[in-house]
Amino acid sequence: MDSNISCPVCDKKFPKTEIDKHIDKCLFLNSSTITPTQKPKPVASIFSKRPNKDNGEESPSKKIKTDNNKNEQIKSSSKNLSTPSIPLAEKVRPTSLDEYVGQEHLTGEGKLLKTLLNRLDIPSMILWGPPGCGKTTIASIISKKCKENSQHLRFVTLSATMAGVNDIKEAVKIAKNEMQLKRKTILFLDEIHRFNKLQQDIFLPHVESGTITLIGATTENPSFSLNSALLSRCRVIVLEKLSVDNLKSILERALCNCNVDIIDNSDIISANKAIKRNAVEWLAEICDGDGRVALNTLQIALNTFSDTKSNDNIITLEKIKDSLEKSHMLYDKRGEEHYNLMSAVHKSIRASDQNAALYWVTRMLVSGEDPLYIARRLLRAASEDVGLADPNALTVATSTLHACQFVGMPECEIFLVQCAIYLARAPKSREMDRVLGECKNFIKNFKGPQPGVPLRLRNAPTKLMKDLGYGKGYNMLPKSVTNLSSMPEGLENVDFFKRKNYNS
Repeated sequence: MDSNISCPVCDKKFPKTEIDKHIDKCLFLNSSTITPTQKPKPVASIFSKRPNKDNGEESPSKKIKTDNNKNEQIKSSSKNLSTPSIPLAEKVRPTSLDEYVGQEHLTGEGKLLKTLLNRLDIPSMILWGPPGCGKTTIASIISKKCKENSQHLRFVTLSATMAGVNDIKEAVKIAKNEMQLKRKTILFLDEIHRFNKLQQDIFLPHVESGTITLIGATTENPSFSLNSALLSRCRVIVLEKLSVDNLKSILERALCNCNVDIIDNSDIISANKAIKRNAVEWLAEICDGDGRVALNTLQIALNTFSDTKSNDNIITLEKIKDSLEKSHMLYDKRGEEHYNLMSAVHKSIRASDQNAALYWVTRMLVSGEDPLYIARRLLRAASEDVGLADPNALTVATSTLHACQFVGMPECEIFLVQCAIYLARAPKSREMDRVLGECKNFIKNFKGPQPGVPLRLRNAPTKLMKDLGYGKGYNMLPKSVTNLSSMPEGLENVDFFKRKNYNS
């Protein structure tokens, strides 16, 4: 029986007593030779095909780019904070949960993520949250933990924007070989929602068997963007937008690393470059809870005022406002936030809250929403929530839609606001919505074939139809006079309006 074990990197076989030593050499051959001032040697992807030794290519050990090599290179490069090619957000990325800011409901003492990381008991999970809330940073912290325990854990990073199913298959193949060495593989897939639901099936058997532990990061609602079978095998971790205080802490830490002082109006002018505290607070307030945007905006501000030929080396709020413009607001016309905001508009109108209706409609317009979409939804609200309590509401909403089509943005904004406020102020009746629902349910749940139209209600354009009794007995008098029902035979006593309280 062959007692040799195959190396998961180069496929060569070695005795069990020598395999660990060989793998360390195979994986980390280049990591110790890189210094902060040296440019890392180009290395091939971890999923590159093995080269043909006969064509003069380098050996596999010199071409494989591992997660540990990548972390060493980033760590070395990050020491030099003045490197212009690396974004500030990457330079100051936390390396431990002690440095992590925000998501206290997950990373606080005794909370879920902190407990799992301290025990190194990391399950398959989906990190779901808005951009810049710290999903990639959590993965980076887990990666560092894996590096510290490289004998038992291995961390692989992929992005669904560049990787495909073949890359996942190759990662799983290596993970199976690593299992022979009792090393657990954690696969981090950023932007996992970019894999369609058919592609996501590739993970199912391997997550189920424990070959890999999957950590996915997504900005999209997993209920809509991820395979339900995959969701059942992963724990969904919900991350929230960063608060203004969180962003201030992040910016202050970045400024400290960049050797920029934060001063108040009464402080003595510093010899170093300095920034006013109210300018930092303003930056924290305009970024809509996105830490990456906050740091990138700060980097732009620092680069803009890097010329200190004059004696004025203080960045003030006025200077930043002159050079930067608030342009970031979380919104996706096809994503969940799109529907969340429209739902807020509709429910504010239903609650007769004119102030909220004005706010949500305006926020959608500022975010770049299609005005015709808003107008169509206001049409629905005019009938569903106002209805016969004010029949003119439907006319107002229809006129608003036509006005938006004729005029366009930005002039049509005022039409939408006027309509939303009118609907919010109007008396409410949900009678139309209720009776429509009751009638639909009645027809859907009717036992047996649907009854035919009574003969007296049918048209009789031909002699044959007249002979068959079509239209016989029909008159134009109201039901209150004739006492005749226009309902099908057997349903004369059905009344969909028997419920009287239609306003609740």
